[in-house]
Amino acid sequence: MKKKKVVIGFIGTQLDSGRGSGRWEKWRPTVALTQHEDIFIDRIDLLHSGQHAPLLAQLEKDIADTSPETKLRSHQLDIQDPWDFEDVYGCLFDFARSYPFDTDKEEYWVHITTGTHVAQICLFLMTEANYLPGKLLQTAPPRRQTKANFGEMTIIDLDLSRYDQIAQRFSREQEEGVAFLKSGIATRNARFNTMIDEIERVAIKSKAAILLMGPTGAGKSFLARRIFELKKARHRLEGRFVEVNCATLRGDGAGSTLFGHIKGSFTGAMSDRPGLLRTAHKGLLFLDEIGELGLDEQAMLLKAVEEKRFFPVGGDHEVQSDFQLVAGTNRDLSREVAAGRFREDLFARINLWTYELPGLAERTEDIAPNTDYLLTQFSAEHGQMVRFNKEAKAHFLDFATSAEAIWSGNFRDLSASVTRMATLADAGRINDDIVNGELKRLQKLWSHGQTSDIRHDDIDLIDYLATEQITQLDLFDAMQLKSVLGICKNARSLSDAGRKLFAASRSGKANPNDADRLKKYLHKFGLNWDVLNRSV
Repeated sequence: MKKKKVVIGFIGTQLDSGRGSGRWEKWRPTVALTQHEDIFIDRIDLLHSGQHAPLLAQLEKDIADTSPETKLRSHQLDIQDPWDFEDVYGCLFDFARSYPFDTDKEEYWVHITTGTHVAQICLFLMTEANYLPGKLLQTAPPRRQTKANFGEMTIIDLDLSRYDQIAQRFSREQEEGVAFLKSGIATRNARFNTMIDEIERVAIKSKAAILLMGPTGAGKSFLARRIFELKKARHRLEGRFVEVNCATLRGDGAGSTLFGHIKGSFTGAMSDRPGLLRTAHKGLLFLDEIGELGLDEQAMLLKAVEEKRFFPVGGDHEVQSDFQLVAGTNRDLSREVAAGRFREDLFARINLWTYELPGLAERTEDIAPNTDYLLTQFSAEHGQMVRFNKEAKAHFLDFATSAEAIWSGNFRDLSASVTRMATLADAGRINDDIVNGELKRLQKLWSHGQTSDIRHDDIDLIDYLATEQITQLDLFDAMQLKSVLGICKNARSLSDAGRKLFAASRSGKANPNDADRLKKYLHKFGLNWDVLNRSV
C-alpha cells in the first residue's frame, strides 16, 4: 500500500502572505507544495501561534483551489516568542509527543523553509532526534520567472548512511584518527587494532576517565598524549596536556603537586601554588602509575573527578577544575583494591573505559614496522639517513621476534636498541657486527631481569593450597611450584607467564602452546589462572 504524503511545517507569515489576484504571481512556499503536477500532498499540518487567522483562512482557500484533495490541518502552538529557542523547542516537543504518527501508513516531510530561523533550527533538531519521524523538506522559488511559480523541492534524509560521499568522509576521518593514535605505524596485531579503533571513538565522544593498563614501556604515556592531541584537533579540549608520574610523589608534596596549596600551609610553602589539577583545567590530565598514589590523595582525586572541585592543601575554600582524566598503571588495580591499597570507589570511577596495552612480546608482528619508524625518527633528528644491511636486518628481526627476546622494557627497550645501533652505524649503515653486539647487550640486560624474576621468597603456598596438599608435596615440587606461582603473580596473562617459563624449550617445538602447558601444570595442583588472579 502506497503511503500518504504528509507535510509538517510553520505558516510563513511573510512568504505565504499575499492579497488579490497578484498573489498567484508570487511564490508562496506552503501553497506551492500543492502546485507540483508530479507530487501529490495528501495532508499539510500547518503550525502557527494563533495570531494570523486571516492568513490561515486565505491559505486554506487557495490550497483548496490548487489541490482540492489535499487536506489542511492547523495546529495552534502556545509560542509566546517565536525567536526564543527554549520556548519554540518546548512547544514543538509537546506537539510531537501528542501527534498521532502512523509511519506504516504515512510518510512525513518536515518543511523547514517557513517560520523563523529559530523555528527552522528546532524543526531540524527534532527531526534529527527522530521526535518528528520523517525527512526534511526544503523548498525554493523558481530559478527563472515563469508562469509556473511553484519552485523547487528537495528532500533531505538525515540517515547519513544513505549518502555515500558523506559516509566515506566520516570513514576516512575515523581512519585518520586511528592512524594518528598509532602514530601512522602499520600494525597487523588484531587485538591492538581493535583496541585503538575503540579508543578513537571514545576519545571523540566521551569526557569520561580512561584507564590505560600495561607493563612499563608499553606506550601508555605516548598514547595518552596522542589522545589529547586528537581531542584537541577535534575541538573537544581547550586546555593543556599535563602529565605526572605518581610514583615520584611522596608525603606532603604529593597533595601539593596535584591539588596546590595555600601560602603558609606547611613549612616551605612560601607562596600559593595552583597545582596540576588546576593547570589541566579544560585540558587533559595524565596520571601515570596512579596505583602509587596514597589513600588520602586518592580520596581528594575522587572528589575532583566527580564534582570538578576540591580543596587545596591548607585551604578553606574549594577551587574548580574541569579536566579529562587519563590514568595509567602497570599494577592490577582490582588486586590493589582487594589488598586495601587502592580505593574501591575511585577504581569504579576510572574503570569505565579500561584498555590493557599489549607488551612488545605480544606484538611481535609489529616489531619490524616499529623498527623502521624509529630509524626514520633517528634519521630526521640527526640529519643523516640510517639503514640496515639486508642480512643485518634479517638477523636482528629473527632475534627480536623469537622467544629469546623477552622485551621486558617493551618499546623503551626497542627504542634504546635502535638508537644504539643507529649511533654506531658508520656511513649510515647498520651491519651484522653492530647487530651482534646489540644482541649481546640485550641478552645481558634481560638475564639480570630474569634472575630477579625467579626469586620468589614472598610466595606462601598456604595462600593457594590446602594444608593437606602442602604436606604431601616433596620439597623439590614445593620449590618448583613457588617459582611458577611467582612468575604467574608478576605476569600480565597466562600466555605471558608461559613464555617466560618455557622460553628455552619452546624454540624446539613446531607449534608451541605455552599457555596450555602452564594450564596443565597448574591443574595438577587444582589451580587455574582465575584463582591465581583472585589471590593476593
